[in-house]
Amino acid sequence: MSAGAEGSKSPDAEQGTATIAPSPVGPSTSAPAHPHHAHHVLIEPDEDRWRWRQRIRQNPHKLAVYRVGVAVAGLLLICLGFVSGPLPGPGGIPLVLLGLAIWSSEFEWAYNLMQAFKRQLHRYQAWPRRRQVLFWVAFFVVCGTLGYGYMLLTGVPGWLPNSVELVLLRLPGLQH
Repeated sequence: MSAGAEGSKSPDAEQGTATIAPSPVGPSTSAPAHPHHAHHVLIEPDEDRWRWRQRIRQNPHKLAVYRVGVAVAGLLLICLGFVSGPLPGPGGIPLVLLGLAIWSSEFEWAYNLMQAFKRQLHRYQAWPRRRQVLFWVAFFVVCGTLGYGYMLLTGVPGWLPNSVELVLLRLPGLQH
């Protein structure tokens, strides 16, 4: 971060509070007291917890190449998640979350989105067990209804195993 555009660090930064002095150009901001809990966008290259990434952050050209690599890797995983989502087995949601986690290591908007997702997860975990079970029952009923409606319109997918296809063809209204 350049001192002229963003402000300069106060002496408190060496004591662990890491505040940013107001700059004449923009409003004042402050970074969290613990650099390991801070998002990298708010810390200097020498405060990064990984040495290999410290070296990258010290060179603007390497940092630009690194950020493009992170963007491509995250996008690849998210695309794979969308492609593998309808296929049997885990794939869709975990791959999308992994891609988002990779993006959140470098992009503040993705970091904020991941934090919002974590807050919602903590809210869910605070629910009573009965409410969690009802949530999943409702979720699978809605997904099953949408899947059944889709197959009423398009027919049973040909890529399903024969045993699954035979079971689905017993449902009213479904055809090949």
